[in-house]
Amino acid sequence: MPEPKGAELTHLLHRWTRGDRSALESLMPVVYAELHRMARRSIAGEQPGHTLQATALVHEAYLKLVRQDRPQWKDRAHFFGVAAQMMRHILIDYARAAHTNKRRVMIGTVSLDDSRPPVDAAPLDFLDLHEALEELETFDQQKARLVELRFFGGLSVEETSEVLGISTATVKREWNVARAWLARRLNKGVEGA
Repeated sequence: MPEPKGAELTHLLHRWTRGDRSALESLMPVVYAELHRMARRSIAGEQPGHTLQATALVHEAYLKLVRQDRPQWKDRAHFFGVAAQMMRHILIDYARAAHTNKRRVMIGTVSLDDSRPPVDAAPLDFLDLHEALEELETFDQQKARLVELRFFGGLSVEETSEVLGISTATVKREWNVARAWLARRLNKGVEGA
């Protein structure tokens, strides 16, 4: 099935918001591939042998999405932004439950130029990243949300701009600042250990 354009997805999301269950049934097969791509991206830097697979992450996120009480979807980007947030929280819960160093991701998995992790990126404990994002959120919620959308959700600069209601230039600038702050914060944590 070819992926509908953003306006078609938004129409299905609005129908779902109004309680049309048939819209939900039509929507999920359409967005599944994108959700799966987001899930693969979210766990891309994990160490070999991890047990949470992208498909399981998608299914868990899907269950959380459909169990929402009266969701108010604005558009495609909003939906995928919420999905990214849910995947992040699922991964955090998973890492906490595991209490091991196996749950690692690569800092810089997302860059402004491409979506491949840098070859020389050092492994980063997922819980450390979460704690750093929580710290960032205490003084700059927008940058923390931007990192969540770009890093975990894999949203483009344009999609992130749409979700946050800011210009693409602001997204690029704040993405660079947030990444630099996170790198300093996370490296400080490693050095201090």
